Amino acid sequence: MRLFDTLSRTDRELLPHDGTTFRFYCCGPTVYGPAHIGNFRTFVLQDVFRRTLETGGTRTLHVRNITDVDDKTIRDSQKAGVSLTEFTAGWTAKFHADCAKLGCLPPHIEPSAVAHIPQQIAMVEALVAKGHAYAAPDGSVYFKIASFPEYGRLSHLDTRELDLGKTQNTRANADEYEKDSISDFVLWKARRPEDGANFWKSPWGEGRPGWHLECSAMIKEYLGGDFDLHSGGVDLIFPHHENEIAQSRCSCGGHFAAHWFHITHLLVDGGKMSKSLGNLHTLDDLRERGFSPMEVRYVLIGGHYRKPLNFTLDSLSAAREALSKMARSARQLASRIGAETTFETVDFGPFQNAWDSLCNDLNTPGALGGIFTGLRDAADLTGSDAAKALAGLNRVLRALGLTLPEPDEAADADVPTDIRALAEERWQFRLAKNWAKSDELRATLAAAGWQMKDGKDGYELSRG
Repeated sequence: MRLFDTLSRTDRELLPHDGTTFRFYCCGPTVYGPAHIGNFRTFVLQDVFRRTLETGGTRTLHVRNITDVDDKTIRDSQKAGVSLTEFTAGWTAKFHADCAKLGCLPPHIEPSAVAHIPQQIAMVEALVAKGHAYAAPDGSVYFKIASFPEYGRLSHLDTRELDLGKTQNTRANADEYEKDSISDFVLWKARRPEDGANFWKSPWGEGRPGWHLECSAMIKEYLGGDFDLHSGGVDLIFPHHENEIAQSRCSCGGHFAAHWFHITHLLVDGGKMSKSLGNLHTLDDLRERGFSPMEVRYVLIGGHYRKPLNFTLDSLSAAREALSKMARSARQLASRIGAETTFETVDFGPFQNAWDSLCNDLNTPGALGGIFTGLRDAADLTGSDAAKALAGLNRVLRALGLTLPEPDEAADADVPTDIRALAEERWQFRLAKNWAKSDELRATLAAAGWQMKDGKDGYELSRG
């Protein structure tokens, strides 16, 4: 598998550093409310990435954190009048439930920031001891950007913008700050009245960790100083991931992440998502509109991860039709496999192009197109050939994390068994290009009061 690397700006082959397990870290959710579809575009594509590695035979170790202490979680838990622990536990459970509905595999390890306060304090102590951090008069501790000359390489900031000599007196204390703010960033935040009971003891006084520090400490705990890949949304490249690199490399050595995988943002109806515009869709919002989580997943993987994806309600309707077509064709392919058929296969058959697309920079739209092409190519296959093709299809679907819809039971119940059998027989003649027999059976169906509408990948029956 090859994947674009944000740091080198090249496509690079992905190989486990230790030769056995591909170890990667994904920045997880900040649990202060329901995740929206923009968040889930990143998580779903990371899931496809992992599934593709595993389908190809690579063992993985997937670590994704939970941010349960930062400015937003503290602020909103105070507003809700509940403890930080209770507040974040509820939203963490909601996030897990939504991930399951979308078909995302749970990470192998999911550490929380609050559970790793000692590790974060230890990292700050190491940075101070090595001269990369300093305490301010109020008890906050800041990373000294000027001590790390490689700062800015990931985001490819122009060196003229990084006047490191001026950063010593310019500090960013907020967890998130403006993208053009090149400042010494906070590692440990001194206790403030608005923090309430959310503080911990440290060598610099009572306080809490800065958001950027949390991921570095958890990565060190579970992946060490060198690991295979780090992933997140493009909005995290600067300052969050730049800060992670600086504090991690300066505190514990190593090269940190060997590869950087960033997913581009989601647009809604051609514009940015925002609460004020009313287009900040959650999974629950879309389910209330009648769309299934699998239809949402299809849309979220329908665009390449390095290009902005424009989400519309119409795209969900198109996803429903696409999944239905896949399901009909897959059932027809399965119907041509004999009960006694046996076979052995390790390839993807007519779905090889779909698989190759996934292995080439995680080209999910190419993979979806390859599925439809493969289904057309498999239209005449029977017996063991059909079985091998179906196995290849299922492997690609598993890599994409797609579950095809079951037949519409209500609609099928309205179609008599003999009419359904006649329609299937007629469809097989059509696939075999026996037009005379196909037309004859269509006329038989019409005489019985049924219309058969042909499509590229299947047919529909209706009374007429």
